[in-house]
Amino acid sequence: MQSAATTAAQHQPIEVRRVGIGAPFRWLAAGLRDMVAMPVASLAYGVIFAVVGYALVTLSSSRPHLLSAAVSGFFLAGPFLGMGLYRLSQCREAGEPTTFRDSATIWRSNPWSIGLFGVLLAFVLLSWERISAILFALFHGASLPVTDGGWTDVLLSAADPAFIAVYLAIGAALAAGVFAISAIALPLLITGPIDPVTAAITSVRATLANPGVMLLWAALIVALITLGMLSAFIGLIVAMPLVAHASWHACRDLTLER
Repeated sequence: MQSAATTAAQHQPIEVRRVGIGAPFRWLAAGLRDMVAMPVASLAYGVIFAVVGYALVTLSSSRPHLLSAAVSGFFLAGPFLGMGLYRLSQCREAGEPTTFRDSATIWRSNPWSIGLFGVLLAFVLLSWERISAILFALFHGASLPVTDGGWTDVLLSAADPAFIAVYLAIGAALAAGVFAISAIALPLLITGPIDPVTAAITSVRATLANPGVMLLWAALIVALITLGMLSAFIGLIVAMPLVAHASWHACRDLTLER
């Protein structure tokens, strides 16, 4: 049974702050310092991201709608995948020692809320896979584009202008919604007994309070992860930990008084 104090803490509104337009670059700089201070643990996560990403894309390359869903998954599920890295940054900020193993089990600090948020992101990913399949079927019918080239060739082979326009419009709308509810939600969930609804609402409020800043932040994330993928996924070894560490500092900057 939860105590009344714990329940109240879970639902207490979290104050959000407005920050300057240059804040995303400050978050990246702080994230880079975290990586330099904890290179083994940070890059270990990066290697996992790169290997899993390469495997998913390779296995789905013969089915364009699955491939597009796998590529999009890096952006939609990124906040959940970075939890261990948030923990590393949290411990460094507090001056506490931690290990890769400790950071990998951070979900135990708030399992119910983190689990529910994970289910939400999984539902979004599955929904996007189905939407992707429907769009490919509507525009290409039974003649799905097939190529013997790499995964980028598979995507480019479907470059029908009308299809690309509709696909990007729907994908962008979905991605914007996911970004708004998750930009700082998971870093918040590892800090205490916060419920997923409060975390998601706080993330949306922070995004709406800083629209230009968060648009820039989203663009930087997309650019870094895209570059990581285009480098045969090797760049993800650095890009994913950098973005995750920086996301922790974004959360702190947007929700805490200095």
